[in-house]
Amino acid sequence: MANGIDYKNVLNPAQLEAVMTLEGSLLVIAGAGSGKTRTLVYRVARLVETGVPPESILLLTFTRKAAQEMLDRATGLSDARCRFVSGGTFHSLALRVLRVHAELVGFRNSFTILDRSDMEEVIRSLVPELQIPKGAPRFPKRGTLANILSKSANLERPVDEFMTEEYGQFLHFISEIDRLGKLYADYKKSNLLMDYDDLILYLRRLLAEREEVRQDLGRQYHYVMVDEYQDTNTIQADIVRWLAHEHRNIMVVGDDSQSIYSFRGANYKNMFDFPAQFPEARIIKLEENYRSTQPVLTFTNALMRPAGESYTKCLFTKRPGGERPKVVDTRTEPEQAAFVYQCIREQVDQGRSLADFAVLFRAGYHSFELEAELTRQAVHYVKYGGFKFLESAHIKDFLAHLRVMVNKDEAVSWIRILRLVRNVGQGKSQTIIRWMSENKIPPGRVGEWPGAAKNVTGLKPLSKLISRLATHRIKPKKAVEEVLDYYLPILKEKFDDYPRRERELEQLISMASRYRKLRSFLDDLVLEPPTSPADLDAEGRAETLTLSTVHSAKGLEWPVVFIIWVMDGRFPPLRAFDKPSALEEERRLMYVAATRARDQLIVCYPGRESAASWPMAGRGNGLSSFIREIPNDVISYESVGIPRRFSGSFRETKSPNVLHKDKGESSGFSPGDRVSHPAFGPGVVSKFVDDDKVEVLFRNFGRKLLHMEYTTLEKA
Repeated sequence: MANGIDYKNVLNPAQLEAVMTLEGSLLVIAGAGSGKTRTLVYRVARLVETGVPPESILLLTFTRKAAQEMLDRATGLSDARCRFVSGGTFHSLALRVLRVHAELVGFRNSFTILDRSDMEEVIRSLVPELQIPKGAPRFPKRGTLANILSKSANLERPVDEFMTEEYGQFLHFISEIDRLGKLYADYKKSNLLMDYDDLILYLRRLLAEREEVRQDLGRQYHYVMVDEYQDTNTIQADIVRWLAHEHRNIMVVGDDSQSIYSFRGANYKNMFDFPAQFPEARIIKLEENYRSTQPVLTFTNALMRPAGESYTKCLFTKRPGGERPKVVDTRTEPEQAAFVYQCIREQVDQGRSLADFAVLFRAGYHSFELEAELTRQAVHYVKYGGFKFLESAHIKDFLAHLRVMVNKDEAVSWIRILRLVRNVGQGKSQTIIRWMSENKIPPGRVGEWPGAAKNVTGLKPLSKLISRLATHRIKPKKAVEEVLDYYLPILKEKFDDYPRRERELEQLISMASRYRKLRSFLDDLVLEPPTSPADLDAEGRAETLTLSTVHSAKGLEWPVVFIIWVMDGRFPPLRAFDKPSALEEERRLMYVAATRARDQLIVCYPGRESAASWPMAGRGNGLSSFIREIPNDVISYESVGIPRRFSGSFRETKSPNVLHKDKGESSGFSPGDRVSHPAFGPGVVSKFVDDDKVEVLFRNFGRKLLHMEYTTLEKA
């Protein structure tokens, strides 16, 4: 047995206090990067080292993998017996207890657990009992219904209390959904079924109502530790309170500043309620950071200073050096994408790996323009959270209508758009395509298919759309708007979360406005990116840039972190301004994003994009209010593409990179202007090299920045 760990030399004073305090109640406020996991691991080792039976230690985490990794580390540090510590999730603990005591809550011990797909199938089978009238608005699909019922269970709130905010399109079905919840509960009871939510609900009920169960578990688990306590919901916090009710030996570890999962029912106030439930609790703050430089920590400390309700903590580090975080106004969305790419390219050229970088954002669709730019530049990336632009069904549906305009023989897109027509399946779509091909039928006459009967009337609206799209020289922006008008009713019929998908489709309008030709727009848009890390070989994965939503990045870190679209209306989103608690969570989300950076933090916002696209209803626009509150001496402010106009005469060159202009076009331009080249297609003026040279980022052919010597441009 290995023992005698020199705790004083491997732990800082606050960590040491948490590890050596074995008896009583303990609340550990663990700031980002402060060694939270290390503290838990060493405390497990210390308990076992002092003779505590490992079976009497309970370590609760949010994933089984996390618990196992901690116990493996403790075993390697101290004693092989650490592997016998009881580690797992709230749900796994609940299942163990309920298998023994199920009869006390009206079940037999042979009850069956419903996984998510089982839950959805049961719900689907119960919907007919609601007798929804024919002709009524579409009822939510089973996946949406499962989400609603699960959230109601976790929050212990009626569905009408949260549906207004999250499922407003189904408010007229509140009474039916409420009745469905009762039918579902009855079905589970009569068929001896429990879903995941039932497990923790019944465990809490046992602990609260059955003293013998509470005492038995108190004797079995004499020392309880809980990780990520800020992510517990009210039910889980009650379970923790009852588990430690008898012996009071409870340590919870968390960071209220990193509570970002309220949409799952997490309640960050559990951190503040803990001292009230355990008045004798000692509070220890882990404030020494082992991840970031001090300038980054000064930024994150200032970011959280205005927070309404929080445990005051001041992160610091002993790491020397570091530069102030940058806040960069990139003026436009294309320039934001170009700026991020250029920064990464420059540092990679200097020896950094792509794996050293992460680009974080509030919502998955915020990275669409950047994804297109990275694909053009052949940069390997993997995206976490949200979805890739071209891998979503509604994006594929939408673009298929445009693709048949530039290639009328593209069967894949024809099949996709035809199958969106009611009563047209795989067989009929193939027949229609064959008829058009054999008879050389123009796309706009698809509605004349001889086999069209009364039940296939949808071909005529499709035919009218395609005829409008076939208009000579239709602009890409206009084409996107036409398809959006046609597709929206289909979108609402096909997807329960259509409001979110509609907002994402609307992004295509602004993207299309930068192009003169539909083919160029589509060629640029549909370049295929890698879909997952597994698509790259082992060497490629080591050289992969990370794009991620902030929620998916929690717990991770990178040397260099970019946060993009840091603007009121995007991050924080517009809806957050209507609810103070929502705005506070957005602040915490920004804190999580910023604390992922080890060496360098770069915050970007395209300042010129705000007013037209994201009106803030009188609240102002531009750089996020969270950042504007931070003192100027904490941040290095920069901007790219400062407007400047050329004047005077310029020599032409016979270089193939010459830029031509239409007669009468003004020769003046600024960085951020959309331009066009007869050979290279559309581009964006990036920056000035000198008085007679500019850099232009071309969007076609994967072209990188080129130096141009002729400074009159054709406006795109």
